[in-house]
Parts: sequence; C-alpha cells; structure tokens
Amino acid sequence: MDIFTLMAATAADPNAQGFNITSLLITIVPLALMLVVFYFLLIRPEKNRAKKEKEMRESLQVADEVVTIGGIIGRVLSIQEDTVVVETGSDRNRIRVLKTAIAENRTAHDDVEKVTIKK
Repeated sequence: MDIFTLMAATAADPNAQGFNITSLLITIVPLALMLVVFYFLLIRPEKNRAKKEKEMRESLQVADEVVTIGGIIGRVLSIQEDTVVVETGSDRNRIRVLKTAIAENRTAHDDVEKVTIKK
C-alpha cells in the first residue's frame, strides 16, 4: 500500500494496523544519512576543486608557463575572453586553446596557490 493511504487510514482510525511511525523512520533515516555523507565526501570537495580551477584560469597572465589537458607545455602569449594563445617549443609554434583546456599553471604567483586537475 501507499504510505499516504496508510497515513490517511491511521488518521481516520488510530487503531488501524499497517502504518507505524517507527518503520517510516527506519526507512527515511538511513536514506537521509546517505545523502549527507554523499554531500560531504563527493559534492562539496568537487565544488571546492572547481572553484580553485576557475580562479587559476582567471588569474592567467601573459608569460605564464601552462600545461594543457592534452599535455602541451608552453608560455601564454595573449589572453582573450575564453581563449589563450600558447607558444610551444623552441620553434615557436603558436596554439590557440580554450581557457578550460588549461590544466596547470606552472608559474608561481603570490596571490594564487597552485592547482592541478587530477582525473
């Protein structure tokens, strides 16, 4: 039977069998505890990591040494709204990549801590 049907029957007749508040708590409390554990072990740390990555990408400056998600290492030549031009190697190849493709900023800045994406 449906929980709401049982609750309605219990409200009409307190001596009715079938609905027990203890069984409802035994069902709901473990589910609520699992949700709390998932929040603190999975969701919250992921939000903090994403926030630090966003700060790292927003703090990119010209001449920073960066590593892309694909493993390309180079120096930032210019920064646009959502793209970055990276110069790689001694032959000075230039690659335009999205800011979201920057995995690591290897240049240490005083105001931003080093953040690396780990997958």
